[in-house]
Amino acid sequence: MKRSVFTISSLTNYLETGSQNPCYNLAFEETVLARRTVGDYLLLWQNDNTIVIGQNQNAEAEINRAFVEEHHIHVVRRTTGGGAVYHDLGNLNYSFITDAGNAERLAMERFTKPVVEALKGLGLNAEASGRNDILVEGRKVSGTAQRLMKGRILHHGTLLFDANPGMVAGALNVDPKKFQSKGAKSVRSRIGNIREFLPEKMGMTDFWNYLKTALAGGGLTADSLTQEELAAVEELKRTKYDTWEWNFGRSPRYDFTDRRRFDGGTLEPQIAVDKGHITQIVFYGDFLSVCPLDELTEALKGCVFRREDVAAVLDRYPLAELFGGIQKSEILDTMFRAE
Repeated sequence: MKRSVFTISSLTNYLETGSQNPCYNLAFEETVLARRTVGDYLLLWQNDNTIVIGQNQNAEAEINRAFVEEHHIHVVRRTTGGGAVYHDLGNLNYSFITDAGNAERLAMERFTKPVVEALKGLGLNAEASGRNDILVEGRKVSGTAQRLMKGRILHHGTLLFDANPGMVAGALNVDPKKFQSKGAKSVRSRIGNIREFLPEKMGMTDFWNYLKTALAGGGLTADSLTQEELAAVEELKRTKYDTWEWNFGRSPRYDFTDRRRFDGGTLEPQIAVDKGHITQIVFYGDFLSVCPLDELTEALKGCVFRREDVAAVLDRYPLAELFGGIQKSEILDTMFRAE
């Protein structure tokens, strides 16, 4: 089998989390990103009955609270951008962790291509589409996102193999700006399950084993975390991913908000202003950031709430890494309600 596009070395280290708990799995993934600073890693993992919120999203605005509570669905925030997704055991998640390289190599294609080729190897008509989707027969089977950390990149994605479309539709509040019509029908019409497109029957176990081999490319080395690393996973789960503050408590009281959709995604700034100065600010949206916005939002606190003053602060930061395809002028237009 030829070498995978994403790999740099001749061997890929393969890890499994051994858990279906979303808080643990996201802590596991972040621990690998932070502590394994050399080599190429592939992780395959599953979450049971979970909504995973994008790093910059307003959790309460993305979920159907009554449905979530009735069906005992976890709600967890990840550290990558993009939109909210529903996971169950019919969904398989993959993570690539490797050296980021130069900026040009951060393109989604670097990582989506091996997944597309793996799906084609099963006889599927797969293609990358839009900002971060993978389609089969025009229906979305995967969404992806990325994160940078100290010269390393995490690229992860979902693969809808045999997910329950009724749960997907019921758990998420649909943004009407994304679909022609509101409600469950439009969600079901967009997504598809890989299993229904396969020319021959295949179960999740066989799909998992096939994907592991297909994405590894030139070689695969089974790996595991040390006891120290596993302790770090548990600590990160406890102090971050399993807390209300991380998952829900990121919404300030605000005096101003606006919400717009651009080619680069949805942007919704919420801003508290006192005596003409920004006191709190959060940028919500499904834009494909690869870095946290914390430094930028801290820098904007105390800034005069005026277009040219905010623009001067924005100029000090790598906006493409923070806001994906959303442009500086679009950020300012949304903050200052330009028509």
